[in-house]
This record gives sequence, structure tokens and C-alpha cells, in this order.
Amino acid sequence: MHKRHYLAVLAGVILITVMATLLVACSSSDDNKTSTSTGTQSTVSGNINIKGSDTMVNLGARWAEGFMDEHSKVSISVTGGGSGTGIAALINKTTDICQASRSMTAQETANAQKNGVNPVEFIVALDGLSVVVNPSNAVNELNFQQLSDIYTGKITNWKDVGGKDASILVLSRDTNSGTHVFFKEHVVQMAGMPTADKKLEYGSKVLMMASSKTGIEEVSSNSNAIFYVGLGYVTDKVKGLAIKKIETDVAVSASVQTVKDGSYPVARPLFFYTNGQPQGATKAFVDWAMGAEGQKIVSELDFVTIN
Repeated sequence: MHKRHYLAVLAGVILITVMATLLVACSSSDDNKTSTSTGTQSTVSGNINIKGSDTMVNLGARWAEGFMDEHSKVSISVTGGGSGTGIAALINKTTDICQASRSMTAQETANAQKNGVNPVEFIVALDGLSVVVNPSNAVNELNFQQLSDIYTGKITNWKDVGGKDASILVLSRDTNSGTHVFFKEHVVQMAGMPTADKKLEYGSKVLMMASSKTGIEEVSSNSNAIFYVGLGYVTDKVKGLAIKKIETDVAVSASVQTVKDGSYPVARPLFFYTNGQPQGATKAFVDWAMGAEGQKIVSELDFVTIN
């Protein structure tokens, strides 16, 4: 994957704050007039806080950089920590935009409303969750049942899924990650399949990774490790497995094309959440991220555009 230099960005917490230095005469902090971005001075101004999904943190940072390049009176900070952290910040009114790699639960929505927050959801990109192993691993594909058995601890040796006789080192994102939750519901618990079982949980020997980057690093150096990660984080130091829901399906590898055409079975939307319909600079930023320039950045970071 190209764009590997972004993977060097801090995976746990990234903070980007750029204060505008070129101010024109009028300067109300949150006033937000319609932006004109080509050849004229932008009139959008204000501060925007973005918090949440680690999967999306590099994407959010690039969006922020691109938007601030066009709107010099806007300051944006982007912080990771996981979707759960972002949703909690939205509920506590400490962020303007929550980035989430999963949808809010009914309980989270109820908690938000109880606190006077009205979450509004925007799908801003799509993603495929790649299941990755070390390139030396002979296994090339797995189905959902095998993955569920591996992550619940029922299968513990690679020889049971066509690999060598060696214990499987199972890696997961930590519990505050939206990716962790999505993978548990859709793969470990096999949501929507005849074999679905909501009682299934990650096994006690699964190691929780603080970030996608640390998981990728572990797999790249350990021939027995398995991990799952957003499409934009896959590097040539790991091997993405082809995945199928049931044994008789054709296994499909994660790619922009297979996510877009719906053939890859572990795909998901990526979200912005705001408190009510966004206003001012926040609205301008959300519109920009979902527009042509923002979606171009989505492609550049190997995520999948919404159109």
C-alpha cells in the first residue's frame, strides 16, 4: 500500500492543531459564512474538535489539513483513542465531531439524549476489515466459522486450518475500538448467519492491541500471528487473507474494488456523529469531507469513497 508514511503517525493519539495566522478584518470566532475556496479569501472561521476512531485518525488528520489549507481562519484538532472514546466525548459534549468505525448503539443514543445530545450520523467513507497474517504463513483463506473458532479459542493451532503445526497468536484491537466491536459482532458472533451466536466472545488468550499500527508490526515479525485491521493500514509486510462467509463461497480478498462492489464480506461504513445538524465551520468541514476534495483524500489513503 502506498501512503505508508501516514502509518508512522501516532496510532493511539494524534493531535493536530493549526492556528490560523492570516486573519482578515472581521473575526468573530464561530461565525460561519459560506466558504469560497478558489482564489478568494475564505470567510469560514472557528475551532473544531474531532475525536474517536483510531482507524479514521489518519483520515481525519488529512481532511483537517486539506480543509485548513483552504480555510485559514479555522483551527481543527484531531484525536484518536477509539470509537468508544469519541462517542463518550460526543455524549459529554466535549467534541464537535465524533469519528466512529461502528454505529452508535441504542444504549449510547439513549445516554446521549438523556444528556441533551441529539446524535446525527453521516457516512463519510467505507472500509474493508482485512484479516492479516505473516507473509510466511501458508494459509491463504479462511471462512467465518474458522475465524470465529480462532478468536474464541476453539482453534488454537494453524494445522487445523491448513497451516503448519504451530500455536496461533491471536491479536485483536482493544475493547474501546469500534473495529473490535464490529469484528466481534460480524465475524466472531457471525451476525446474520444461521450459525450466529451472540454469546460468543473473544477468547481469554487473545492479545489486545492498543492500535492498528502495533498489531501490524507484531504480525510482520511473528509468523504465527493473526490480526484484523482497516484496509488503509495494510502494508506489504503482512499478508491479507481471502475471506468467505461459508465454506462453499468463493473467498474474496479485501480491496477498494471488492468493498465497493459488495463482494468482500467484512466491509463497513465509517461515520461522523455531530450533536444535531452541524452549523458553522463544523458544517462546512463535514460537507467538504463528503465532497469531491474530501473523497479524493479517502482514495489516497486506501479507504473507499461513498460515491
